[in-house]
Amino acid sequence: MAIKLQSAMEYLTTYGWAILIIAIVLVALFQIINSAPSQLQTCLMPAGFACPAFYLASNGVLFVNLIQTTQYPITVTALGCVNPESFNNMYDANQITPYNSISMPIGSNYTFSIPCWSNSTQYSGTVGQIFSGYLIVNYTSAYTNFPSTIYGTLRVAVSS
Repeated sequence: MAIKLQSAMEYLTTYGWAILIIAIVLVALFQIINSAPSQLQTCLMPAGFACPAFYLASNGVLFVNLIQTTQYPITVTALGCVNPESFNNMYDANQITPYNSISMPIGSNYTFSIPCWSNSTQYSGTVGQIFSGYLIVNYTSAYTNFPSTIYGTLRVAVSS
């Protein structure tokens, strides 16, 4: 009788530990999956452009470092930071900086500060709140003099 009870206890203990380990792993995975989207910040631009550093202030002003690695120098003429509902709020380069346009040689970078727009009003948020939208850059190629527009996706948390 004692051998049967010992065998049953070993059986329950082994399966108890296995169930406990599985429960811990599931809780950890659940926490990772649910917390990752709120922590994930991205600025994805088309080929030839990158925005490795960006910051969104609580007043809705986006500070973004734009790198251009296209084949020719460009002149940035306007920028926009908008969510999908408000594509109308573009800023000329002379509204963003003291210059009429920003010349960017090949491989150069420039830090812009522009207001972000949401639902046709300037965005403002609390620390940690996520802004998802687009970074739009209007530019002219120094080689062709043709105006172009690129759209990048932006997901950034408001910082203090």
